[in-house]
Amino acid sequence: MDTIKTDILIIGMGAAGQLAALYAHDANPDLKILIATKALRGKGGCSRMVQGGFNVVLNPADSHEKHLLDTLKGGQYINDQELAKTLVEEATPTIKEMENLFGCFFDRNPDGTIHQKAFAGQSFDRTVHKGDLTGIEIISRFTEQVAKRGIRVLEECRAVDLLKDASGRAVTGALLLDVRRGTFFVAEASAILVATGGGPTNYRFHAPGPEKSVDGMGMLYRAGVLMRDMEMVQFHPTGLIVPGSVVAGALLEEGLRGVGAYLFNGEGERYMLRYAPDVAERATRDVVSRCSYMEMMNGRACKEGGVYIVAAHLGAEFVEKNFPGMCERCRQFKYDLARGPVPVSPSAHYIMGGAAIDKHCRTSLQGLFVAGEDSGGVHGGNRLGGNGICDSCVYGRQAGKALAEYLRKENGRAPETMPGLAERLMARYTVPLERTSGRQGLFELRDRLRETNWTQVGVVRKEPDLSQAVETIEDIAEEAGTLSLPGKRAYNMPWNYYIDLLNMIDMSRMTTRSAQLRKESRAAHYRSDYPEQDDRNALYNLFLSKGADGMPVFEKRPVEFRYKSLEECRRYRK
Repeated sequence: MDTIKTDILIIGMGAAGQLAALYAHDANPDLKILIATKALRGKGGCSRMVQGGFNVVLNPADSHEKHLLDTLKGGQYINDQELAKTLVEEATPTIKEMENLFGCFFDRNPDGTIHQKAFAGQSFDRTVHKGDLTGIEIISRFTEQVAKRGIRVLEECRAVDLLKDASGRAVTGALLLDVRRGTFFVAEASAILVATGGGPTNYRFHAPGPEKSVDGMGMLYRAGVLMRDMEMVQFHPTGLIVPGSVVAGALLEEGLRGVGAYLFNGEGERYMLRYAPDVAERATRDVVSRCSYMEMMNGRACKEGGVYIVAAHLGAEFVEKNFPGMCERCRQFKYDLARGPVPVSPSAHYIMGGAAIDKHCRTSLQGLFVAGEDSGGVHGGNRLGGNGICDSCVYGRQAGKALAEYLRKENGRAPETMPGLAERLMARYTVPLERTSGRQGLFELRDRLRETNWTQVGVVRKEPDLSQAVETIEDIAEEAGTLSLPGKRAYNMPWNYYIDLLNMIDMSRMTTRSAQLRKESRAAHYRSDYPEQDDRNALYNLFLSKGADGMPVFEKRPVEFRYKSLEECRRYRK
């Protein structure tokens, strides 16, 4: 196999990955930085799809303390408070540097200050945006700056697994697949950043684009990285219902409900007034998703199978001016967001769990850093809308600085990869191509996994379903091991979907088994057999790593209330 040597390898080219590359380069322009992206530069990933905006304290009437408490309240107290505090405090300089150093430009008030809008779960209107196309602005500018600095980018090149040294305690690089040629190669680096974005596409309805497949989560788990809070999967309340389309589940963003859009069930009832009369549609995502799901399951769905979001009462001109991207998306599927009801459903959107990191993005393995959705702890049990792209940018910035500092201290020394490891991993992934007879139903297995997660490990969970899901996931894993995928390697999309499936299986294992252990309801994790939040016994985080048999091994650790006590969090905004 060919080998590329570099100082820093960044896996993923969303906001976290690109900002890390920019800050590492600017800290030391002599560093050799390599970015590998599964997509085309600037065209893939979830950061580009961000509609709503970036939560940040800019107004003197706002405060970092308020933003922190909003974040802890949304996460239902199990956040890593060090990470949450870093998020809100570093967001302010990050957004200013995004404009002043990298050319991002956000919507303005008449006096020239940055406009900030309302978002659910926020005690202050602090969401910075560019219309409802905020992600495109951010990623376009970052991609320009990466090109300007001459940072090397490998497009349509996916990492399939991390490489480690003989001790198993340090990463040395990654095995990558050139999708265009169908060939493997090794990238060796002194430091590696995983920033692929989670993307829970292992559910029937999912918001991320089709190239997302929890690759980072799968790689981290298989490498033995310490993971946390993997039961916490967020469902966005308003994913478009588009039968038979790959964009089914694509989002109508939070800001729409923030300015006053309503939700109606199939009987014409504005049902959020019954569930959350004080805040109605501006309740947090977990609450609204659960309420919508229960309306659907209790026979009050609209004819399309979900519920309706209605913004017509806000005025067609206002809706089209403030949400042009969403209006255009709806028009493509014969819906008129500005003038009529649009059918939506809860949609798997974001994974609050991920690699356990510190505020410098360091993980349990030497030389390995993680930023963005592949990391866990920042958001606790539920991420507030507007805190996602904030997380990616803040921790991309943190990672870039930390990577440069790490290499300065380590003098660029990289440990040697365990002999034969890359070859063994490559053999694992090429077996289906060489199998002359075997199972053909790749897509049937993938759809079965998605349906299992949706119905048994989804918005509402209970023990019988979770136990059945554990068995089904292992059955799917066993059947995936018999697949045959004949054909050339270059641009072999079924082969790539097979690799996606392996990552989805590992992600599903972690989520399902974690969900079994948390015998309470908290934030995004709702157990109908344990419907109450149990602060007396369940204020813990679930940490896991891969055991010798390939299954997760768990450890419960009490939540550390480092900056805000449980009572402070409970009293806030009551």
